[in-house]
Amino acid sequence: MRDYYHIKINLPGGIASPGYLKDILSAAWNANVRKVRFGSRQQLLMTVHYEDMRFLESDFKKLGIFYEINTDRRPNMVSSYCGEEVFRTGQWLNASEYHSVLDSFDFVPGLKINISDSNQSFTPFFTGNLNFISSPEPHFWYLYVRLKQTNTVFKWDGLIYTNEIGRLSKVVEECMLDEGLNEENALKAAVADRISYVFLPSQQELELPSFSLPYYEGFNRYESRTWLGLYRRDEEFSIEFLLDVCALCLKTRVGEICSTPWKSLVIKGIEDHYREAWSNILGKHNINVRHAANELAWQTEDHNADGAELKNELIRYFSKNDTRTFGLCFGIQTRPKSEVFGSVLIRKRPLLRIGQLPLFSVYDLYYTENFNPNSRAQVVFERGLFKIHLPAQLERLCRRFNNQRSRDTLKTMLSEPDEAKTAVKMAKTVHQCPDCLTIYDPEYGDMLGDIPPGTAFEDLPAGYCCPTCDSGKAVFLAVELTRSSNLEPA
Repeated sequence: MRDYYHIKINLPGGIASPGYLKDILSAAWNANVRKVRFGSRQQLLMTVHYEDMRFLESDFKKLGIFYEINTDRRPNMVSSYCGEEVFRTGQWLNASEYHSVLDSFDFVPGLKINISDSNQSFTPFFTGNLNFISSPEPHFWYLYVRLKQTNTVFKWDGLIYTNEIGRLSKVVEECMLDEGLNEENALKAAVADRISYVFLPSQQELELPSFSLPYYEGFNRYESRTWLGLYRRDEEFSIEFLLDVCALCLKTRVGEICSTPWKSLVIKGIEDHYREAWSNILGKHNINVRHAANELAWQTEDHNADGAELKNELIRYFSKNDTRTFGLCFGIQTRPKSEVFGSVLIRKRPLLRIGQLPLFSVYDLYYTENFNPNSRAQVVFERGLFKIHLPAQLERLCRRFNNQRSRDTLKTMLSEPDEAKTAVKMAKTVHQCPDCLTIYDPEYGDMLGDIPPGTAFEDLPAGYCCPTCDSGKAVFLAVELTRSSNLEPA
């Protein structure tokens, strides 16, 4: 028999009323639960001793609370509502629109559903099976479908009207789960036979925004009010603290508490004259709200101490070496088929097993195309790393990202030559290491590597490595060096 059970409670869209959350937490407290967590799909998680489970189930039944034990057959709906207003985008999407979408669901989905503002990068776009993303047309949404057990995403025909999202989702789910349709054309045909709904033709393709994770912790000002972001290093929130948060929300007319995909909380609409009361609660429970930005940009799997421990080790390494991680986010995957969100992905891979028990594991490093975590294309950086080598290789990957960003910025800054001048250009092609920017110039060769002058890059041995950082020949990039001589017109 299990000593403990893992309990999951969905908070649709990551939104909970303080009264509803207070009821859940009070029932958990009566079952001797003292800490809870928030998952990567914005759900509430807790671990309950088997002897106390009967008390929790009894209270949940009285309260009418839907929960799952040791399973996730009904995944929580993810939404970007947690960032609405506080990370303003200026589009038509607002609080009432989010609530209209959520209210259109009269069933508990069995598919993963994401509701996203197309102008934000705080929450993921494509980690669901049905991914609704706001379009330029007010009240209409793109739909991107990811079939079960695949990484393939396809675009649905037409833009879906806000009030039709729940009804369409239900029919798509019936076709995918009940009838087992797992092919694009067959799925579209089956849905068209069953339902007619309001839509518009799609006039343009979705453009992914460049990724930038806003600093989402602490007290922050917006318009005439304040929002508070709460993050815990161990991803655990004490129930005593959360009960005080709920009570203060009810007292100060804050109607919603939002969970985020980063396993944190956002509380919006704090009025200025209540700011001191919120500070007092943080002080009472010794809650710190100014963690370093590079500590906030990580996502690990739910109910996974191994991933959380690795995250903390890597953060300590980055802090010790003062590594720049701005513009990146990191995901740690220790279980097959689990999903995490990140522009850099760390995957633990068993190398030796005894039955089903991993005996020895290595780590593979990937990054997404253009380092955008919403991209579905993943690029291998290093495979088969021992754990001891992982921090240094991650730091090397961070340097590659920063160097790439510097090169892209430089390209946009370069202006065209003055039209009043005639430029005489002399160009040659060299190859540059993307990690440390060392250049191999065939004119000079590589004295340290015993490569004589005049050796073309293509003629270098297959095992040639960068003399500065040991990156392999395969990752070098062709770069054109240009020297210009500008002649004034006569």
